[in-house]
Amino acid sequence: MNVPSQPSGSGAEPDGLEDRLRRFVTIWSRAIFPVTATSMTRVEFEQHLLPVARELCAALHDRSFDTAAAHRAGSALVGIHCTDPDALSRTLGVVDAYLVLYCGDEERTSTEELRARCSRLQHAMAAGFAQALRERTRLEQEAIARSALNARSAAEVALHTTESRFRAVFDGAAVGIGIADLEGNVLEVNETLTRMFGGLDQQIRSRKVNEWAHPEDGPHVWKLYDELVRGEREHYRVEKPYYRGDGTVLWTNLTVSLLRDAEGFPQYQLALLEDTTERRLLNLRLRYEATHDALTGLPNRTLFFERLDKALSSADGGRFGLCYLDLDGFKAINDSLGHSTGDRLLVEVADRLQSCATAPGEMVARLGGDEFVALTTGPNTEREVVELANRILATLATPVRIDGRELTVRGSIGVVEGPAGERTPAEVLRSADITMYRAKSAGGNRFEFADAEADARAITRHGLTTALPAALERGEFFIEYQPLVHLGDGSVHGAEALVRWCHPQHGVLGPDRFIPLAENTGLIVPLGRWVLQEAVRQARFWQARHADGGPLRINVNLSPTQLHHPRLVADTVDVLERSGLEPGALCLEVTESALIGADDDLLKPLRQLAEMGVDIALDDFGTGYSNLANLRRLPVSVLKLDRSFTQGMQRHPADPVDLKIVEGIVSLAHSLELAVTVEGVETRAQAQQLRELGCDTAQGWYYARPGAPDRIHSLVLADAV
Repeated sequence: MNVPSQPSGSGAEPDGLEDRLRRFVTIWSRAIFPVTATSMTRVEFEQHLLPVARELCAALHDRSFDTAAAHRAGSALVGIHCTDPDALSRTLGVVDAYLVLYCGDEERTSTEELRARCSRLQHAMAAGFAQALRERTRLEQEAIARSALNARSAAEVALHTTESRFRAVFDGAAVGIGIADLEGNVLEVNETLTRMFGGLDQQIRSRKVNEWAHPEDGPHVWKLYDELVRGEREHYRVEKPYYRGDGTVLWTNLTVSLLRDAEGFPQYQLALLEDTTERRLLNLRLRYEATHDALTGLPNRTLFFERLDKALSSADGGRFGLCYLDLDGFKAINDSLGHSTGDRLLVEVADRLQSCATAPGEMVARLGGDEFVALTTGPNTEREVVELANRILATLATPVRIDGRELTVRGSIGVVEGPAGERTPAEVLRSADITMYRAKSAGGNRFEFADAEADARAITRHGLTTALPAALERGEFFIEYQPLVHLGDGSVHGAEALVRWCHPQHGVLGPDRFIPLAENTGLIVPLGRWVLQEAVRQARFWQARHADGGPLRINVNLSPTQLHHPRLVADTVDVLERSGLEPGALCLEVTESALIGADDDLLKPLRQLAEMGVDIALDDFGTGYSNLANLRRLPVSVLKLDRSFTQGMQRHPADPVDLKIVEGIVSLAHSLELAVTVEGVETRAQAQQLRELGCDTAQGWYYARPGAPDRIHSLVLADAV
């Protein structure tokens, strides 16, 4: 088919939708005007095509996608006399090549979705064109045939004229036409019908109509035929296959009409057959492309959901088992060896997975990327799904050789198994996805079974993650303060700011519930800045209101993500200047694990803050590698011992090993001119022991739980010890 080539510079930004539509219509008219029997000029012809193009463009982007506009477009071509077969094929070529190019909008709809919609619009246009052409031909041919048969009793001249006209239409029609009596004897067929059945006229005439049965005939086909020959209906239309003489199958759109004599009695049957074999093959190909992955040839997400929905809708007490596979470390292969190698690896993995699911009721599909699913159905899926998961891991164990490299393939599998009818496909897949990530978190190269409680926790985490941005905007976060007590005289040395989330459904949540989620999403930076602003503002308020004994220091935690943020120093300076708080009244707490292996670039902002007078505390000290020799290069002024050191002091007598460790750390810290703060103090005995060991400050429930800022001043007046 000859379709005009794409205009140069087609990648340039179009002037507007109307201009792009007119360019599309111009290309369309160039393709089909030469094969259109019309008296219109091409400018007039394009004016007829323009509203049709607008409907196609609207259908391409309609949220509730509908192919009715494309069906009408196909009918419209017949209406303006574009009845030549080349007109349809050229139109489909133009729509395929240029509709998305000129009318697509990738910002609203993905290119993949636009291409899928375009394919369905082409199919609908072909169907509309065929239906309009068939209807037009049926009406014309039926009228001509009826006139020809009824005119036999008319004058010889009129009979000759009518028969000549009928013969011209009959022989030259683009669809197959056959006439038979009510007993099914074939009386006459045209050349088109003969060619459709393989070119042997005698083979067609030698068989009665009711002998042309096919295994794929629906039960209604011959019921309609019987009603027609009995005179109970005037016509019917069905899709019907026939066997040709060579055994191949001819698919047709069949329209059969009843012809009556002058008195109205049934006399003949007129059949119009449109060959739809190629269109059916096109539909099958489009269906295959729409339901199979282009890279691996496996069923895609669409077909998998159809199969899963069917399995879950089973009403005979059936069961299902699903394995959700994600390759471990696949991104590293793509990044290091390129996407071409990654694609070849996916093809090899797909082949191996197909070899694992060959039993009845089993299938493998690719959902996208490096995610695959395997489904098994039947009465014994509890055992079969475990065997399937083991087969998958076993077949992946053999390295894949690509371009001389041996690539190790590992996978994490989430397994969901259960009776049909209890969950929707979306719920099953969500559970499998959550379970797969549990398997990946456990080290990968393994499978885990779905657990309802684990699913609920994961869903809750996801809900909290998505709610975090709006929660910050709505002011759902607040800060509680826990006093830092000077062990020497029991006075309040300062307070640590601890952020809380007042969630509308889950109540007050501690930082352990949402800080890791904020780290993963990047929201920790604006959240951390808000905490710093509020804590510094509160410290300045304390100093102004209680200058004679209020806390002089506020401790604020910094996350690892905040440490890497380029505006850490600038934001801290800005917050201090706006509040009027002296840098020496602020202490930023950094976990020991965040500074393990820290280079000079990471330590540079901390050194700048320390030079300004801001104290840096090494939080949770003792939980990491505790590289004491590394303390000299860190810009810290305070060590905060983890609460694990105080737990051994709850027993009586206290654990001597813990005492020796704490004593050594305190001695080393003081020799490096570092203050020592201890967390988790819960008893008087612990406080006394830590005071004797030389610790400087402490915090814990023995002194006060985290609370509202006004409680800090009350604690000062009451004397902490």
